[in-house]
Amino acid sequence: MASRGPPLSKLLLCLVFLFAFDFLIPRVLAVVESCGAEQADECVNKKKALPLKIIAIVSILLTSMIGVCLPLVTRSVPVLSPQRSLFVIVKSFAAGIILATGFMHVLPDSFDMLTSSCLNDNPWHKFPFTGFVAMLSAIATLMVDSLTTSFYSKKQSPGVVLPERAGAAAAGDQEMGAAGGGHSHFHSHGRHHHGSKLEVVGTQLLRYRVIAMVLEVGIIVHSVVIGLSLGASNNTCTIKGLVAALCFHQMFEGMGLGGCILQAEYEFIKKAAMAFFFSITTPFGIALGIALSTTYKDDSPRALITEGLLNACSAGLLIYMALVDLLAADFMGPKLQGNIRLQIKSYAAVLLGAGGMSLMAKWA
Repeated sequence: MASRGPPLSKLLLCLVFLFAFDFLIPRVLAVVESCGAEQADECVNKKKALPLKIIAIVSILLTSMIGVCLPLVTRSVPVLSPQRSLFVIVKSFAAGIILATGFMHVLPDSFDMLTSSCLNDNPWHKFPFTGFVAMLSAIATLMVDSLTTSFYSKKQSPGVVLPERAGAAAAGDQEMGAAGGGHSHFHSHGRHHHGSKLEVVGTQLLRYRVIAMVLEVGIIVHSVVIGLSLGASNNTCTIKGLVAALCFHQMFEGMGLGGCILQAEYEFIKKAAMAFFFSITTPFGIALGIALSTTYKDDSPRALITEGLLNACSAGLLIYMALVDLLAADFMGPKLQGNIRLQIKSYAAVLLGAGGMSLMAKWA
């Protein structure tokens, strides 16, 4: 009986943690009830902003779909298969993008929101809530990551490999049997060797599936917050720059997630579902922001606290996933440890991805 990887119900633990701040902390800690009237600005025009938001929904949806689906079709291209060195370099580039997203986009936004002049000095300006919540989020991600992997590793029967590896197991046994020249001792030894190896491969595949699921949760939370802020804004000058920047942002972030989904080797339905949810989250957030634009103000104390805490949660999750599950797992693994030249190329890819996404922070 093969393991199917962590079900979506287990990921509700992540969502409960991330959204708990939305309901608990804003009601416990005091905030300023009003932040003053919106200053007159020639860029603020609700009628002109609406068409730009519609354009944003369509363009971001398309670029998100392209970004997350692009790695999923590379299996048909031999040079880009997960077993090749080029895939490792591309994955390092995507991991650099996700790392920069956490450090350069999400974390600074949270700092700005939770230190806004619209909030009371006590407690918001007296304690670094952004760093504290990001730290707790990283620890909680470690707990979910570790416990989920441990639970499903124990649930999986000894010696049973995932169905995706069954063909490789049969081929391996046949090769070892031929190499043994028909001698039962060598054939038996070969089967034991390949069985142990495939158990390790099955455990690694399970890790890939946990990583893909948890990473998607963090990206989805961040994407909804971005979309909600854009949808609620009526500043045409801000929206114009954000649309272009977010298209690139979502495309490259989708490439990182798509690479993780590819390594997880899900069946087509799960791949399609994960790609779909990633693609629609930012457009959904924009549509929700448009619908709530009459009552939701992105500079209100409640909105600042809610978005700031959610961004801090997302930042901690993304930074942990990028450093621990993506970069450290690959760079400390046997493939890169045994190839210094590939290590250097991968480091260059990380710096290129992180640098490009950091540069994008100027506009988004």
